[in-house]
Formats: sequence, structure tokens, C-alpha cells
Amino acid sequence: MILYTNIRRYISMKVLGYYNGVCGPLEEMTVPMNDRACYFGDGVYEAAMARNGVIFGLDEHMDRLFNSAGLLDIQIPYTKKELADILYDLLGKMDDSEIFIYWQISRGTAMRKHEFPEAGVTANLWITMKPGSCKEPDSSLKLITVEDTRFFHCNIKTLNLLPNVMASQKAVAAGCDEVVFHRGDIVTECAHSNVSILKDGVFKTHPTDHFILPGITRMHLIQECKKLLIPVDETPFTLEELFDADEIIVSSTSKLCSAACELDGKPVGGKDTALLRKLQESYYKRYLETTKG
Repeated sequence: MILYTNIRRYISMKVLGYYNGVCGPLEEMTVPMNDRACYFGDGVYEAAMARNGVIFGLDEHMDRLFNSAGLLDIQIPYTKKELADILYDLLGKMDDSEIFIYWQISRGTAMRKHEFPEAGVTANLWITMKPGSCKEPDSSLKLITVEDTRFFHCNIKTLNLLPNVMASQKAVAAGCDEVVFHRGDIVTECAHSNVSILKDGVFKTHPTDHFILPGITRMHLIQECKKLLIPVDETPFTLEELFDADEIIVSSTSKLCSAACELDGKPVGGKDTALLRKLQESYYKRYLETTKG
């Protein structure tokens, strides 16, 4: 059962917005200034791709959303199924067959103060949907490295993304596609992706501690590696290992399993294209088969 009321009905649309039971064209949507997302970034979010009416990896995204909210003591006023029903109902209003879906939960609406609001304030649900597609994985990403100055809870998919935004802009200014964060000599993740490497036939990726977001695509790639009998090593690796890797893999909801050709202006990768392509094709096939509709 869909849980929202007083909804403005649209047969179909290109870009959809939703806030606490009201939906319509995104440019017509408004939110209260006292939503704690506006002042504090006090909330959590997820993003997923949908194709042919199927939201890819939705169960895993829901699990991570509820885990992130729990770590911040945010009470989500829906069950996972209720929230999924809302997403699917809204998805049915979209024109395109491939859709990028973003949803977030903020702690609620209350007068600005740092402490949590008094009891009775309910969390707010924001959703946007727009056309977007997952193309076959790329192998020509250009990356830069940036010291990781974010806080020590990167495992929470929080709305507080200013360090990620600033780092991403550095990449744009350098004519690159993504940033690789490092703490000292240890590589962590990217500004809005996970980073892993292939070296001597082994898929190596930073462990899921509090320094990285537990990426859904990262998890899927580990599953694909095990299916393909590719050894997996979840231990920290260094900048030196990153530069020396046979292949550098950047994984995310929209990039799937893409690879880098340049890092800080130096050529990288291209040393195990056969294994890289095997993993890319396996995961892209998983995406296509799961979203056949």
C-alpha cells in the first residue's frame, strides 16, 4: 500500500520530485527552511539505478540506508517494504526506461539548534528521479589523489559531503573524472566511488571500516570475483601500490566497474586488461539480467 496522501497526480514526467507525500515536477517542489538537512546536513541518503521498471540492488541500498540512519539515531518512519513501495510507485510515473533514483531521510523539521529536536518530530523523506543510464563500464577514467580530510565516520552515507564536493571540483579543474582519497600513505576511497585494484590476479580493496563507505557496487564486485574464482584481498593498500597496480577500478552505482588510465597525470593500468574485461563483462551482464523487467 502506498503511504502518501494529497499527492498531485501526473501521468508521466521527465524529472520528478517528492517530499513527505507530495510529488510533482522537481522545479515546482519546495521544502521547509527548518528541515535539518538544510542547516546541518542532518540525514542519510541512497542512490540507485532503475531499468525497465526494476531498481537495481534495492535490498542492499535499503539495508545500508537503515544502517546509516541507525548509526545517527534517525528513526525512519517507514519499513523497508513501505519505502520500496513508494519508490516503485513514483518510478511508474517516469517516462524513460532507465532512471537515476536519489532518496534521503533527514532527521526532521524543527527550529535550528544543534541538539536533536524534542520528541514528536518525524523524519522527512526526499526523493528525486531523473533519466539516467548505466553504460558499459569505461576504462579511460582520469584520476587525481587528494589527502582525505573528512571525518571518521565515512561508513555512514551522510548528507555532509562538503569535503567530497571540494575534492571533486579539484578533479574537474584538473580535467579529471574522479578523486582518490588517501590518509597519509593509505588509499581509502574516491569522492563518490570506491577504488580497488587488480594486482597479480588478485582483486584488492580497502576493508569496510569507518574510513570508507561500504559500496553496494564494491560488494557486488567481490561477489562477482568469487564467482569467477578471482582471489579477493580486503586489506589496506598504499599509494605506491595504487600507482603500481595492474588495473585501477573505480566502482559506483553509475560507473559500475570502470577503470583508470591516468593518475595524477601519469599513465596507469593497462597491464591486465583480460582480467579487467572479464570482471567488467560479468558485472555488466548481472546488471542487464537483473533489470530485464
